[in-house]
Amino acid sequence: MRVFVTGTAGFIGFHLAARLLELGHYVDGFDGLTPYYDVKLKEARHALLQRSNGFRAHIALLEDMDALTRAVETAAPDVIVHLAAQAGVRYSLENPRAYVDANLVGGFNILELARAHSVRHLLMASTSSVYGANPTVPFVESERADYPLTLYAASKKANEAMAHSYAHLWSIPTTMFRFFTVYGPWGRPDMALFKFVDAIENDRPIDIYNHGKMERDFTYIDDLVEAIMRLIDVAPALDAGDTSVSPVAPFRIVNIGRGEPINLLAFVEAIERKLGKKAIRNYLDMQPGDVPRTFADSALLERLTGYRPQTSVEEGVSAFVDWYRAYYAR
Repeated sequence: MRVFVTGTAGFIGFHLAARLLELGHYVDGFDGLTPYYDVKLKEARHALLQRSNGFRAHIALLEDMDALTRAVETAAPDVIVHLAAQAGVRYSLENPRAYVDANLVGGFNILELARAHSVRHLLMASTSSVYGANPTVPFVESERADYPLTLYAASKKANEAMAHSYAHLWSIPTTMFRFFTVYGPWGRPDMALFKFVDAIENDRPIDIYNHGKMERDFTYIDDLVEAIMRLIDVAPALDAGDTSVSPVAPFRIVNIGRGEPINLLAFVEAIERKLGKKAIRNYLDMQPGDVPRTFADSALLERLTGYRPQTSVEEGVSAFVDWYRAYYAR
């Protein structure tokens, strides 16, 4: 299988590409290597992928339609997995235009190329942030998600709507994933686990928002990749009688989360146990755009794939800390 993956120098794209290559598939990776966080970390991920003869890297921005078109034409993919985006809830308050450029324009470019190349399955990343502060939990894909709290969430909700229209107009089998707080080795430095471990190891305080009264449905990276791999083979079909598919398009949305929210303070305690060191805690009020809880209903994922994320927070935190110490000891 030939797979075009965007965001292969990023956290999730790197892990997905590595799994595809391990299984003998061909991967064309597309990434802008933007400086949103440490570019050396992104380059290190790509360097590992480039050890495989099955991997080919294309470096350009999603907004660069000419470069993206050349990359897709070279790849001639059976499947496109679009993971690249301007990520981050808080950064969307500082630089909103980055989300318009990368997520809206970039997402549109991917849709145009999926249409032009008639791929057998288009898979695109969305986020649990689209649920906003929905008080009904767990979050189910069929519930309304019309009240995003940040431009990041709004851009992802827009991607879902755009993708649905293309699936309808051009019969492109399309799956949108809603990811729930993904973490693990090679993770993003702007995410809580990375920030907490780095601060505690270096005797700096950690910021704990809403005074710790928050819950997150932490989802380990290997579990997420396993779910994506299985979903690649479950393309939605319009006339299959499946109620998870849109009534007017070969399109579905699937949550990928463990379905077991963890209190933020319990998460910090798991980190402290692994590090053998207590955090210096700086308790703060809730930040604009943040939500008190995320909680995935994973029943649809399990029905479609027979799989549900299993890795405990203790296991996942331990694996991340081991990677962190090894990476920064080099």
